[in-house]
Amino acid sequence: MKRLLLFAFSVLAIGACGPTLKVSHDVSSHADFSRYQTYAIYHPAGSKSPLSQLNVNRIDNAIISQMNAKGYTMTADTGSADLLVNPVTIAKQGQNVTANTDYYGYGGFYRPYYWGGGMGMMSSTTSYSVDKYVDGSLIIDVIDRNKRELLWQGIGNSQIDGPVKDPDTKIPEAVAKIMASLPRKM
Repeated sequence: MKRLLLFAFSVLAIGACGPTLKVSHDVSSHADFSRYQTYAIYHPAGSKSPLSQLNVNRIDNAIISQMNAKGYTMTADTGSADLLVNPVTIAKQGQNVTANTDYYGYGGFYRPYYWGGGMGMMSSTTSYSVDKYVDGSLIIDVIDRNKRELLWQGIGNSQIDGPVKDPDTKIPEAVAKIMASLPRKM
């Protein structure tokens, strides 16, 4: 569990190193983004993040940068903002299991029956390899504050294989990739 939390801080930096960041998004069919002017970063009370406060700040700053670039204006008051932007991080441990059958020391390519069937006794061993990894996701929700309705959601997901060397650069790059499809303010 400690390893899971250690790697969870890099959930956003997965876009620029190691396995690729898989990004998807969804937008409400009746969302009219021209009606919205302001936004606030929203962290629901009681929600706990597996990330350090430094990385929470990096995520928030990257979101602020992307929202400002799209023409929205930030307000600190979640009670008066048109949009609430809620970042959520999830990290869970996964594993891959692979098997390799070894025939006479020649791996899976040599099969004795290719030369006329079971010539003598066949010797084989099967070895299994278990690789553990952390599957990390960053979900960014954009919500209409008045209606409490989800308007847009972007998700970045990747396997995390270690701590990030430059989170100040990698986290903003990953957030930019996730938020690329968010409509601009009209």
